[in-house]
Amino acid sequence: MAFLIDGTIGGELGSIPEAARALEAAGYDGGLTSETSRDPMLPLVLAAEHTERLQLGTGIVVAFARSPMTLAYTARDLQVYSRGRLMLGLGSQIKPHIEKRFSMPWSHPAARMREFVLAMRAVWDCWDQGAKLEFRGEFYRHTLMTPFFSPPPHSFGPPKVFIAAVGERLTETVGEVADGMLVHPFTTERYIREVTVPALDRGAAKVGKTHEDVQLSLPVFVVTGRDESEAAAAATAVRRQIAFYASTPAYRGVLELHGWGEVQSELNALSKQGEWEKMGDVVDEEILGTFAVVAEPDAVPGAIEQRFAGLIDRVSFYVPYALDGSITSRFVSSLRGAG
Repeated sequence: MAFLIDGTIGGELGSIPEAARALEAAGYDGGLTSETSRDPMLPLVLAAEHTERLQLGTGIVVAFARSPMTLAYTARDLQVYSRGRLMLGLGSQIKPHIEKRFSMPWSHPAARMREFVLAMRAVWDCWDQGAKLEFRGEFYRHTLMTPFFSPPPHSFGPPKVFIAAVGERLTETVGEVADGMLVHPFTTERYIREVTVPALDRGAAKVGKTHEDVQLSLPVFVVTGRDESEAAAAATAVRRQIAFYASTPAYRGVLELHGWGEVQSELNALSKQGEWEKMGDVVDEEILGTFAVVAEPDAVPGAIEQRFAGLIDRVSFYVPYALDGSITSRFVSSLRGAG
């Protein structure tokens, strides 16, 4: 199989068991939650209880809204309860959200994320290997752990740690300290090849690895529909989502690689005016086709395979519009057949 395939687990807690069982029955390899309007960790408890083989991940949990110790506890319990199926996907978020929404400190996101992961690993080593907890960093310090506060060792090993990244510095951090990378959906095949992979290699080389030791997971924008009307509605929704991401200054580098830097400036200005619908009109056919797979339903799996085979290890389908579940199930079956 060319890819491992992930689906989304979302909604109110009461809907999680059915959603997780449905993904497993449809042949998905993993199910991901996200930290948007809900906590991303609680649903995974229910998903673990109601599935047998589905890998369970966060895509993402906001690292800097927590401490390495608090997240180490939660991740440890989920790893044990799921019998080793947890993929802990971390994201840095951006400064306004960390400071104004979470009321937590923000500084040097790449360096802080590197230290966050190393601190968590030190905590897990203390619990599971009996190592003395003696982590002293610039941002985090963990030097106290007594038996009363130590969970017992377990046999499942630490969770796989994924980090979401776009820029080169944070991508280098992924290569150095993480097991995988949550590639931001606002990317392109060219950006992954020319920017992401070399940055991963630079980071991985620091610890004797290469980018091939790091699993890449990508939510692929898909524009499709059963008829022209559905396809047009899908294109409108994806244009707006691409425009939303493109308005963020931190993601400008992706556009600049393709010679579209001025598009970011235009979209940023429109976002400050609240012109969210108008922003989608700025994303022309060339930009849409570069960031998204645009095809009829039966052609989507082949298009994903052609664009990303050998480059990405895990895929999910980013469809910010209503798409019949039977269509995405066909995507899964076809991609498995392609492998």
